Amino acid sequence: MNTNRTLAGTRLREHAGPVPRPTYTGRFAKESPAIVLRREIGDVLRAVRQHQGRTLREVSSAAQVSLGYLSEVERGQKEASSELLGAICSALDVPLSVVLREVSDRISLLEGVSIPDTVPAELVERSMVRTR
Repeated sequence: MNTNRTLAGTRLREHAGPVPRPTYTGRFAKESPAIVLRREIGDVLRAVRQHQGRTLREVSSAAQVSLGYLSEVERGQKEASSELLGAICSALDVPLSVVLREVSDRISLLEGVSIPDTVPAELVERSMVRTR
């Protein structure tokens, strides 16, 4: 089943079918896939790059990172530092916050957790009381 999602104003096609992953029994999971953050980040970065029609070579050159290392980041084999993520996002011309939001959305789906798109009213009210 293919579904479309938006990322920084672009349409992305999500992976068709389940991705084989180990399971974990965390607080929010009942035999859900183990979530590996580096894999989710890599999937999002690769989707953005491919949607833009750019090659690993083009993005690695613009981000000033080796092609092999960028490939490993995209495949979830290497943890990217915040500085490296910033450089890759800059090379892709997409805000880091947008990439991280997409990663967060994907993880919440895997966990089966609903995250509101806006700040809940009770949090806004609490913050207003504290600032008075």
